[in-house]
Amino acid sequence: MSVSRAVVRTRAVIGLALAQLRRSPGRTALTVLAVTLAVLSVTVLASLGVGVVEKGEQGLDNANRDIWISRSPVEPGASGTENPIVGAHGMAAELTARDDVASASPIAMYDVYVGSSPSELERRPAVGVQETHDEFDFQAGRGFDVDEDAAAGPPPDDPQRREIVLDPQVADELGVGVGDTIYIGTSRHTAEHNEFTVVGLSDYYSQYLGSPTVTVPLGDLQAVAGTSGTDRATFVTADVADDADRDAVAADLSEEYPEYDVRTSDNQIQSMLGERTAVLASGATLVGLAVLGGIVLTANLFALVAHQQREQLAALRAIGLSRGLLAGTIGMQGLVIGLLGGFLAVAVTPLAVIGLNRFSASVLGFERLLQTPPAVYAGGFALALVAGTIVALVAGWRAGRYARIEHLEA
Repeated sequence: MSVSRAVVRTRAVIGLALAQLRRSPGRTALTVLAVTLAVLSVTVLASLGVGVVEKGEQGLDNANRDIWISRSPVEPGASGTENPIVGAHGMAAELTARDDVASASPIAMYDVYVGSSPSELERRPAVGVQETHDEFDFQAGRGFDVDEDAAAGPPPDDPQRREIVLDPQVADELGVGVGDTIYIGTSRHTAEHNEFTVVGLSDYYSQYLGSPTVTVPLGDLQAVAGTSGTDRATFVTADVADDADRDAVAADLSEEYPEYDVRTSDNQIQSMLGERTAVLASGATLVGLAVLGGIVLTANLFALVAHQQREQLAALRAIGLSRGLLAGTIGMQGLVIGLLGGFLAVAVTPLAVIGLNRFSASVLGFERLLQTPPAVYAGGFALALVAGTIVALVAGWRAGRYARIEHLEA
């Protein structure tokens, strides 16, 4: 086939396709809308999957710690998280004394009851740390820190600082703000005897744990929980010295503390993701089903489009057009509809993500849970173009097979 003939055939196919689309504007609009919804479901689900993974990574990155030590794999979002490390302050002091470690500190996690009065208490996860830092991004108030002598020694039997940082959602639910007093305890009974002052509002650890969280000085949280004597913690974290290799330090610590799991921050992220295999698999399945559903919906749409055009296709077949040209006509319609549907889906995705993120922030306490990197937009647009064109070509080829003269109206 010569180049000029190919150009003529292509122009003919494009002209016929556009004429068919203009002939039925209502059907064309509905088909574009259906493709838009199919692609939008894919981009939104993909944004959710990306956001969940990035939240976990961001939580550890913001913690700005090189090494994480725990006794067993820990599920941070689980209710009633155990604190298997005993003598956490002493272990942190031993690590800090090393030449290849700049600093070390323990982190404890408990479920506690908090409330503005002893008669109105809510169960919330709590994190005990030595100090807050710049990444907390306080919405109001300030954080806290523990003096070096208290941080290096064993925890006291009674709370000393009696300060607490609340997630803004928790503060709203309790009806309190910075400067107010709340009650906290690991049981409703113990909460009656422990008054703490709200010093700041931040959702820093909420992003990591997966639910609105309160943050308390470590020694105070251990005193409230009654674990000061055993000095229990969930993690002991460490920063390596500037001239030390993080992986090498982690390997040395693994040999020195064989009873513990020693991980770099990267390995800790991988461990967290490994413990969430079912969740990640579910997310991948949802995305896969969305893609498959979009393709199936598109296939049905273009099969219907081809069926509704059977009279026109039969007329074109009767005057000598080949099945290839008929398939090309439907395929070109698929390309145009996929282009329009993909463009609309990509344009609407940011609005849908903004709305869902606002819902997530107000109900779940997560900000920017859905993330939309360029790959999400590119994947959705490619799905619209590729799936729309290929499915339409197949539908057109099959329709050309059944385009017969008897389909013409008398």
